[in-house]
Amino acid sequence: MKMDLEISEPIDFSSGDHQHLVRKAADNNIQTKSGRSYTASPSSGRPKSHGNPHSKASGRSDTYVVQISDEVTPDDSNTVTDPFSETSVRRAFIVKVFLILSAQLIVTGAITSMFLFWKALKVWVLKNPWFTYAILPVFFVVLIVLACCGNVRRRVPANYILLGLFTVLQGLLLGAVSVFYSADEVLWATAATALVTLSLTIFALQTKWDFTLLNGVLFVLLLVLIVYGILLLFIRSYWLHLLYAGLGTVIFSLYLVMDVQLMVGGRHHHSDLDPEEYVFAALNIYVDIINLFLFILQLIELAR
Repeated sequence: MKMDLEISEPIDFSSGDHQHLVRKAADNNIQTKSGRSYTASPSSGRPKSHGNPHSKASGRSDTYVVQISDEVTPDDSNTVTDPFSETSVRRAFIVKVFLILSAQLIVTGAITSMFLFWKALKVWVLKNPWFTYAILPVFFVVLIVLACCGNVRRRVPANYILLGLFTVLQGLLLGAVSVFYSADEVLWATAATALVTLSLTIFALQTKWDFTLLNGVLFVLLLVLIVYGILLLFIRSYWLHLLYAGLGTVIFSLYLVMDVQLMVGGRHHHSDLDPEEYVFAALNIYVDIINLFLFILQLIELAR
């Protein structure tokens, strides 16, 4: 059986149309041959054709157009490129996040130490509460820009400038809070926070539990914690404050594990960070550590 296929460009072979065309061409060829054998019988009175058995009309009916498209495979349309498909990309992302986070913690620790050990500065902050209230609006504005404006936090050097400004403001606020505690309490809280952070980071890297699934639950618990903290401004109770500090420590410990797993990615359900989101990843872990430190500091003060 012989088929004349005229090929032009382009058609997608993945759609299966070419199989239909080939099958249709084969069927028409069989029908054409059957028709010729019938008309070639002696009773028809027509002379047999000599030469090329294919007439002009049949040749035209046996000609089909098959369009071939290049660079298309059956799996290409359903395949989504993973930005972290290469191990080196993920490793570079993690290293960059930890370097930024380390720089943030060092700057914060240096600023807080000035408020803690510089007596004159400590007394000045206690006598001028407006200092803390003046920092708060700027602090929240920078935080909202970094959290909500994805284009800004991906653009260099704007992302580093904003992150540096946020770190300095956080250090000033943390220093203003630390003047109400003794140096021993702050140092104990710092050591406990470092130990808990290290332990939770190792746990997040080794565990098979996927804490990224708790994102919605933790957000609801955070809202409850905020409302609880507002109520405690008007309620003076040692046990309620102790419960508040304990709940805050647990919630931000879970947040720390979740954010570390988001950064590491891999087998976790929600690991959709972009390689350019290193500032956002460092910001999340940094905020978790600072809040964890504040709640541990409250626990140490209430325990004493």
